[in-house]
Amino acid sequence: MSDVSLPAPPGSRTAVVIPAAGRGVRLGPGAPKALRALNGTPMLIHAARAMAASRAVSLVVVVAPPDGAAEVKSLLDAHALPDRTDFLVVPGGESRQESVKYGLDALPPGIDIVLVHDAARPLVPVDTVDAVIEAVRDGAPAVVPALPLADTVKEVEPAAVAGAPEPVVATPVRARLRAVQTPQGFDRATLVRAHESVGDEVTDDASMVERLGLQVVVVPGHEEAFKVTRPLDLVLAEAVLARRRLNDGF
Repeated sequence: MSDVSLPAPPGSRTAVVIPAAGRGVRLGPGAPKALRALNGTPMLIHAARAMAASRAVSLVVVVAPPDGAAEVKSLLDAHALPDRTDFLVVPGGESRQESVKYGLDALPPGIDIVLVHDAARPLVPVDTVDAVIEAVRDGAPAVVPALPLADTVKEVEPAAVAGAPEPVVATPVRARLRAVQTPQGFDRATLVRAHESVGDEVTDDASMVERLGLQVVVVPGHEEAFKVTRPLDLVLAEAVLARRRLNDGF
């Protein structure tokens, strides 16, 4: 990982929207997933720091649970975050798509590039953030970081009953498949148009841009940008942080 992050060129400003309004049921009952502690610090704070580590990012908008905006604002105020980056908290909606839209609506004028980042990906390296921003600056309307798949993938006919055998329909060519991560980067006007035009529920914002008929490009992702979804992911994330502390001496 490089020590120098991408600077913000004159006249270009980048903001990040972090939807953090979900409950994270796969991690079990308790606090929302984004507020679960990782090495004693909420994942949301790790994710916000990861985005603010890029010198190109001037604003981070955190979209909080509808009834938890004040709690999230207090959380951000209680942790050390880079002074060069502004932070804003807005209440979210009932779906991820709606929450991202509320985050977009809160952006001030002068923002040209928007990143959308999962709060549950707390360990993404700054080089990945910068690579996404650079690709948007170079003219791509939408950019996603992604990794090649290590496993063979099967398309199946979903079983009517959970746990029942599922017939295989096809085996996609693995070399053409990628596992998509975040932050995903967009030309602001393109992402706004996508959210105004696409009403169907999608799993990521890049899919909305695809629905507009525009090309989405992929840049290399990073193995440490994995999504913390299940309890085992927390163990892996703690191990990554421990290795970083050992390597960086903090």
